[in-house]
Amino acid sequence: MPPQTRRGANARDKLREYRRKRDFASTPEPTGGARTRTVKRKAKVKLPTFCVQKHLASHLHYDFRLEHKGVLLSWAVPKGPSLNPKDKRLAMQTEDHPLDYGEFEGVIPEGYGAGIVVLWDRGTWEPEVDDVDRAIEKGDLKFKLNGVKLKGSWVLVRTRGYSTGGPSRSWLLIKHRDDWAGDVDVTELAPRSVKSNRDFAEILAADEPEVWESHRPGGGGGAGGKLMQEIIAEAAKLRMGRQSKPRKRAPARAKIRK
Repeated sequence: MPPQTRRGANARDKLREYRRKRDFASTPEPTGGARTRTVKRKAKVKLPTFCVQKHLASHLHYDFRLEHKGVLLSWAVPKGPSLNPKDKRLAMQTEDHPLDYGEFEGVIPEGYGAGIVVLWDRGTWEPEVDDVDRAIEKGDLKFKLNGVKLKGSWVLVRTRGYSTGGPSRSWLLIKHRDDWAGDVDVTELAPRSVKSNRDFAEILAADEPEVWESHRPGGGGGAGGKLMQEIIAEAAKLRMGRQSKPRKRAPARAKIRK
């Protein structure tokens, strides 16, 4: 059984696949070892975090991540989350990520996951099951989200897709019917970052965008194809527009003659 689905697996085991894909001798990426030791909690329990990162790589998708036992459990959702309970969004389980990746927004210049990342949503989550590990093992994880854009009750359900050496990586992300459900495309209604209120082009056009390097071959052709080319062109226009604006000079100080 893969490390991400084994009950009782510790954070070090769960990050093995993440580390395997990266060369930490030549990249500044966090190894995920800084925040995995057990910490005594105070009386008030701190809820685990979640995030959704809008990621333009070899294709546009949304990385859905839940904090659990010192790592971020991760699924790639091609069409993004939907607030409509009728929509069953494909969610492909990926390797667990370190917690500090959950705040990343910027550029991955080359290699594994090359492209641009927008922190699309973030907040806390609460399991609606007694045992999260058991629910993941069974392939039926119910939970509540308290984010900026995503709220209320949800479920991740594993499908009977093909997989070698373990359970299927194919899941469905579904919104339950509650006060936060609705027939609205939240990805179109609220496309920008909850961290910076920027979109892909604005992040790429930044003077010093945050960079997350990965040295594993990405495969799958150029990042994002036509969409990426459009964003690069838009980012270039934004940079040129900033450069063409005259710089404001500080007012000259009056000289006092003696």
